[in-house]
Amino acid sequence: MHRLDPDTPLVLATYNAGKLRELRELLAPWIADLRSSGELGLPEPDETAATFRENAAIKARAAAVRWPALADDSGLVVPALDGAPGVESARWAGSERDFRRAMKRVHEALGDRPRSASMITALAVAWPDGHVQTFEGRVEGELVWPPRGELGFGYEPMFRPAGETRTYGELGREEKHRDDPRARAFSALRAALLQRQ
Repeated sequence: MHRLDPDTPLVLATYNAGKLRELRELLAPWIADLRSSGELGLPEPDETAATFRENAAIKARAAAVRWPALADDSGLVVPALDGAPGVESARWAGSERDFRRAMKRVHEALGDRPRSASMITALAVAWPDGHVQTFEGRVEGELVWPPRGELGFGYEPMFRPAGETRTYGELGREEKHRDDPRARAFSALRAALLQRQ
């Protein structure tokens, strides 16, 4: 059975500083030795798949060279934009990763259409033998304009989760980690791969 061993290094297959920080916070109680693809000098693979799960698996496989690797793929899905930006969420921010520009692009594309949206995170764990397991978390909400808060990253300052008056950009990390898409995906991962039998 494939499980994550607390005594074996785990590679976090991301170059995004915000994601890296959040993944380290989530995993620190479970695995002591967390390394990133950037620290190990691993190349960043092209994300060519059509789903968050498949893109996370591509990144995890590419980083699982010597130890297991965990990858995250996440984004904003807006039904009124036919699911865009979706798996293209980072690309909407351009090569300079300007999410202020990306949020403005979403806002302008929506116009007067409904502002319901989902934030989705997929986590994939790959082992050097090629085995991969994926987990997904989703939170429904709506988009606000202008963006609010400086605490989040990506599209979080314009996303207000259902039942909340604040955006993810206004919620502190501890509050957000209780029920954001990454926390939901991680909860499933933890139950499957981290709990000792």
